[in-house]
Amino acid sequence: MATGLITAFVAIGVAQLVAGFTGPQFAPVVAVGGAAIDNTPAPVKNFAIAAFGSNDKRVLVTGILVVLAVFAALIGIAALHQLAFGLAGLALFTLVGLLAALTRPDFSAIDVLPVLLGAAAGAYTMSRLVRAASATERALFAPPPSATAGPRPLGAPAPVTGALPDTGAVPDTGASWVPAGPPRPAEPTSRPGRRAFLITGSVAVGIAGASALIGQRLAGPSSAVVRARTTLRIPPPTHPAKPLPPGSDLHIKGLSSFITPNGSFYRVDTAIILPEVDPASWQLKIHGMVDREITITFADLLRMPLTEDYITLCCVSNPVAGPYIGNARWLGASLATLLRSAGIRSGADQLLCTSADGFTSGTPVQVVMDGRDALLAVAMNGAPLPVAHGFPARLVVPGLYGYVSACKWVTDINVTKFADAQGYWVPRGWSQQAPIKTESRIDVPNGSVTAGRTQVAGVAWAQHKGIDAVEVRVDRGPWHQARLAAVPGIDTWRQWVWDWDATPGSHLIEARATDATGYTQTALQAPPEPNGASGYPMVTVSVT
Repeated sequence: MATGLITAFVAIGVAQLVAGFTGPQFAPVVAVGGAAIDNTPAPVKNFAIAAFGSNDKRVLVTGILVVLAVFAALIGIAALHQLAFGLAGLALFTLVGLLAALTRPDFSAIDVLPVLLGAAAGAYTMSRLVRAASATERALFAPPPSATAGPRPLGAPAPVTGALPDTGAVPDTGASWVPAGPPRPAEPTSRPGRRAFLITGSVAVGIAGASALIGQRLAGPSSAVVRARTTLRIPPPTHPAKPLPPGSDLHIKGLSSFITPNGSFYRVDTAIILPEVDPASWQLKIHGMVDREITITFADLLRMPLTEDYITLCCVSNPVAGPYIGNARWLGASLATLLRSAGIRSGADQLLCTSADGFTSGTPVQVVMDGRDALLAVAMNGAPLPVAHGFPARLVVPGLYGYVSACKWVTDINVTKFADAQGYWVPRGWSQQAPIKTESRIDVPNGSVTAGRTQVAGVAWAQHKGIDAVEVRVDRGPWHQARLAAVPGIDTWRQWVWDWDATPGSHLIEARATDATGYTQTALQAPPEPNGASGYPMVTVSVT
């Protein structure tokens, strides 16, 4: 078992070191994790997000390591019986890593090096460990050495040891009599083999640990990217956001604030390793069904007129009343203006946007060009985009779920047709075009309250339509109109509150929202796939 675990540790450690030079996304565990995400069915994906939230990728990597450890232990046992069996198991592990690397969208020939060199180091380690273990086994089962000082002549009788029987006469055995002495300790015949195994294993573990640590340091946050972000000075907006009207935040304890802080903003994406893009080398190419291809640098982007607006983003995986939604003040260049400068050809209806890590999203051209503030964003809540939210540039298109509207680390926009190309999630069962559904959430109360006047409050959203009303009911009784907070526009969520005279007992509270088009949130329960969850949010409250 130890042989297999040490072998796996060496293979992973060396692969991590090599990946520190070639690209951390091609370390075997990361590549396998990416392939797992790519091939995960929608229900499993929703379960992982619901159960583990933003820790879903950490749980995935942990699961991969656990499976790897079990498999490694098994091939280690097999290797001790026959080295070829262990090497065959290692080859199978290598094949899985290679296939995972080959399926990465940004794969290049050099990206097989972490897997191949890690496998070579593992194979060498396994052979050395098996050789040392075999030496130990041979020594353990070797026949004990003769008790005499020298070899016995051929045909000579064996010497007699111990006390003679008390017969008064000495038997004539033809052999010399050797007096009995104290028992001699067993010869440490297995010690050299065991020592070799321990030394080999210890050296291998040390090299693997050092390799993994160095690889992690090399793959860690790039000092150039960190320095570029911390020193970046974002120009003031040419078109600043409207001042927040009085009463936009009700300041109720437990109620989501109108502006979600950057550190609390939800993150849902497919990246196990966050892409780190230096703004000095970042470029965005707009091509495809356009009159002229254009490529802009980050410096070009900052020189453009910048628009600021409050926009709420929501993930399609958000369950009813879920946490994967947030509101921020975004700053960026007008995406519609950029597209007009390229000249969109007739028939084009999709922007196939590609991230630095190869992820793709398909955004309807019509939505971007209809006058809403669709942005190529560079800042969030007054600061440069966090790396986890797309630094140095991302898309923010109000009114659509994030998987078709919010491509982070964007580097390429292909103007095309929905009939000719699909974004990442579409062939995996999600809708091609994904307008956000009119929904609401109850934030407070949560748990138990004291009888008497109690505030029931939450948020409601219907991006690019606006919320006109929110109603609340208790125990399936009549609906009551809630009071709405002020909002600066129709692209943000809206806080609401209703004063409830709570009576002792257990009560079910539900809410529903109506948007500016007159549509009222449906009670029909639907899962997130394929185009967003629906249903009334519900909380059970105990009143004492």
